Amino acid sequence: MRLLGTISPDRPLIVVAVQEEAAYLGERLPVLFTGIGKVNAAAALATVLARGERPSEIVNLGTAGALRPGWEGTHEVVEVLQHDIDTPVLRELTGRTYGAAITLSDRKGPTLATGDLFVSDPAARDRLALSADLVDMEGYALATVARQAGVPVRLVKHVSDEAGTGAARTWRESVDACARELADWAREQVS
Repeated sequence: MRLLGTISPDRPLIVVAVQEEAAYLGERLPVLFTGIGKVNAAAALATVLARGERPSEIVNLGTAGALRPGWEGTHEVVEVLQHDIDTPVLRELTGRTYGAAITLSDRKGPTLATGDLFVSDPAARDRLALSADLVDMEGYALATVARQAGVPVRLVKHVSDEAGTGAARTWRESVDACARELADWAREQVS
């Protein structure tokens, strides 16, 4: 975890997993680097929010795999779910729901599946495509922490790969271009 800049209530906090995704953001807004995965994301954001000052909103910028053909570009997520928690079994065991989907907006847009798995297997991609459009490794955790802290949150993802065979190679090859697109989006959409 690393925070660049100062959090203040009149500015958003940009949250990214890794430095590669923030390469072109500049120093206009504070940026939190969480590390990869749900635990790192949740721990980093909860830590900085617990220190005191709250931002006007949290904007998570990052890359995502496309779960269906035709998805490309930058998208603001409208719903996020966890794909690696066995919600039906936990509900049966405890009578409570854990890991329910979080609605972020009533606009039209993609559903993001978050899990601690870099999806690079066509069978896993096809299974996830039944309930989501994009996949990442931090979004659900960040949305959960932001909601619990009472801070508005937006998840903005740029498609880096097709979440299938070769996804890791494609991510490495495309992350720089994705970072440019995300920085352009942030300059236009985040004040």
